[in-house]
Amino acid sequence: MLAAGLLAVALVLARLGLRARPVVAAAATSVPTATALLWLGAPALVDFAGFDWRAVGIFAAAGVLFPIGVTLLSFETNRRMGPAMAGALANTTPVFALGFAALLLGEHVSALRGAGALVVIAGVIVLTRPWAFARRDWPLWVIVLPLAAACIRGIVQPAVKLGLGLWPDAYAASLVGYSVSSCIILTLRAIRGGSRTRWRDRGMFMLVGVCNAASVVLMYAALARGSVGLVAPLIASYPLFTLALGAVVLREERLGAPALAGVAVTVLGVGLVLAG
Repeated sequence: MLAAGLLAVALVLARLGLRARPVVAAAATSVPTATALLWLGAPALVDFAGFDWRAVGIFAAAGVLFPIGVTLLSFETNRRMGPAMAGALANTTPVFALGFAALLLGEHVSALRGAGALVVIAGVIVLTRPWAFARRDWPLWVIVLPLAAACIRGIVQPAVKLGLGLWPDAYAASLVGYSVSSCIILTLRAIRGGSRTRWRDRGMFMLVGVCNAASVVLMYAALARGSVGLVAPLIASYPLFTLALGAVVLREERLGAPALAGVAVTVLGVGLVLAG
């Protein structure tokens, strides 16, 4: 739940920062900042005695997609939709996570969890209806972005769970994944070029990176101790925190009653998945 709260804080802070910075530049600040902090803590926090090359390979493969893929998709979604809707649509992660957990880990998917997945999908359908918004100034195709981010999370969670079975160190898993993602985003930033940014303009996304990294470490720690079927729905509750923070911090957030109903339906679906 703490990981979910930190994800919500990062989303709201990113919304504020994206008013001044493009998506790639923002990601090129947040992800490397988090990586640098993880490396600083590595000597004291990584369990080197349990080192396993196979686990490192899995964590590195996950790093190709996460956090960098989710960061870019989330930032772009946030810029277009705002954090409330971005978080609400990302609530579909358990649907993907359950499927991949069954394929990769052999986790059993009960009838109740299957029903919960269908309820989550129903909630997304409600959220994507035009009448669900007090004001919608983005095209409907944009929903592909948060759904793609949810799919990536759904793939990565069971994959990392597999690696944690070989080397049960959530900090090491985060460090390896973030290091790979940092190399990708810094390479992309170098290819694209761009003007230099003042340090004070980078501060917001440095803080976003810290929140996201702490959230990932906590999420991996939970995956090391519990099943994907339990952890994924709990992490997916972060839109509730996002709605509350957005209402206080971002005066621009205006969701109609149907949209709030859609969020409630998706949360109900997550609850069914958790109960199953």
